[in-house]
Amino acid sequence: MDRVSYQDIAAAGLLDWRMLQQGIHARFRTGDFAAGVRFVDAVAAAADDANHHPDVTLTYSVVDVGLLSHDVDQVTDRDLALAGRISEIAAGQGISADPSGLQQIELCLDSPDHHRVQPFWRDLLAYERGDGPDALSDPTGRAPSVWFQESGAQDPRQRWHLDIWVPAEQVQPRIDAVLAAGGLLVADVSEKSFWVLEDADGNRSCICTAAGRLEG
Repeated sequence: MDRVSYQDIAAAGLLDWRMLQQGIHARFRTGDFAAGVRFVDAVAAAADDANHHPDVTLTYSVVDVGLLSHDVDQVTDRDLALAGRISEIAAGQGISADPSGLQQIELCLDSPDHHRVQPFWRDLLAYERGDGPDALSDPTGRAPSVWFQESGAQDPRQRWHLDIWVPAEQVQPRIDAVLAAGGLLVADVSEKSFWVLEDADGNRSCICTAAGRLEG
């Protein structure tokens, strides 16, 4: 089992799949609920054969699939292999992928002493320790994860902000849409793959992408 980089994911030719905050993800447009159930049944059988299981969300006309090797908290060759098989199943059932709508949302709390307040938010949300000492996650995997960022005690700051993770090709269209809606781009930190945007009331959030973060 080998860990893979962002370049490996792109080189694998998995056109249906995109790297987000955690894992690789695909959205399949099934058209109706019954078709979605048939697709998920076939995915479940393939996952059992591989002894490696994805996270699946089934709604009326869409199935979202996420893959991550949780034992190492990384994308590995197991995930790439199963992703390819799932895409084959979708193609065989006449189901198309739609990466344009993929996103993950993460909550961030700026605090001068986050170790002091983290237990409060852990117990309030019934979360558990996430993938690092500064993160919390929903044990069901359905709600956004939370991470904590240090801020100066006297700094004027917005305590909470959103990180919205999107595929690399969706960054500019998303920024353009926000600007057209009256937003303001206040920081372009493209070398670190995030952009800070602000609404008319001064509330800020970030658009983030995995591209550039997992090189090598």
